[in-house]
Amino acid sequence: MRIAVDAMGGDYAPAEIVKGAVQGSRLYEVDVVLVGDEQKIKRCLPTAPGNPGSISTRHAAEVIGMSEEVDAVRTKKDASVVVAASMVAGGEADAMVSVGNTAAAMAAATLKLRPIKGIDRAAIATVWPGNAGPTILLDAGAVADCKVENLVQFAVMGSVYAEKVLSIPKPRVALLSIGEEKCKGNELTRAAHEKLAKMPVNFVGNVEGRHLLSSVADVVVTDGFTGNVALKAAEGLIEHVIQLVQDDLRAHPLNRIPILLLMPLMRRIKRRLDYSEYGGAPLLGLNGVCIIGHGRSNARAVANAVRAAKEAVNGGVVKAIQDALAA
Repeated sequence: MRIAVDAMGGDYAPAEIVKGAVQGSRLYEVDVVLVGDEQKIKRCLPTAPGNPGSISTRHAAEVIGMSEEVDAVRTKKDASVVVAASMVAGGEADAMVSVGNTAAAMAAATLKLRPIKGIDRAAIATVWPGNAGPTILLDAGAVADCKVENLVQFAVMGSVYAEKVLSIPKPRVALLSIGEEKCKGNELTRAAHEKLAKMPVNFVGNVEGRHLLSSVADVVVTDGFTGNVALKAAEGLIEHVIQLVQDDLRAHPLNRIPILLLMPLMRRIKRRLDYSEYGGAPLLGLNGVCIIGHGRSNARAVANAVRAAKEAVNGGVVKAIQDALAA
């Protein structure tokens, strides 16, 4: 299996991206093609002896910065993220990974891979660490303004991903709203609830924001605007809680003794809540696998994004979505 990694995207590119790609190649036994400025990439490759994994490079002369407009995808045809998407479209790679400009990654993947027949818009599916297992939230930012048909398609795609990649039998699908009753919500959610109740998915009704980490559903569907706000709010809350604990330790040294006894538990909890453990989110609905990671991704996150790409390919997610829509 060959995975194309946009080595120039992200806040810490190319050093952390290269380091993570090498780790991912070695740990998950896949071939990785690092796409970008070859000279800069090679300067970041490890020189120490050992197993570096199967790594090759593909030169791309241009880079789309984190703050650039999405139109750069059309004007910078030799940008690393565009070349990575082209490799998947041309069969030179089985999947692509980018932790750079999210809008550019989505645009490049959509332009090159094209939506699956029956899918109007692709969706970003993020994995949340529920208290009894993972929960998939989609959309997490690709489609800000949704129609009922979009939400229904998200439900089908999320259900397929949960079953094929996360090995969840008969995934429970829920709709994010402001109340559990089917009459609650805005016009979009009420209409989507009625439609989803008739779909061949395991629809369990509405859930509220407080349920996102409670594992009451395996797949939670919402529009990209709401999903992205929920995602960023959760990330901010986690960082805030961690900072509160650290500040309290500095302010009250006597607290360190009981806290030290709890450190193993706290480390386990932090790992469960850390986005780097999941690596990246698949952009579902395209004729190819595209994993989009956080712009702040470190090497660990990139390695896990490589793992997520491998799992999506091995799970046959694209074919499964095609089959589900045809059925």
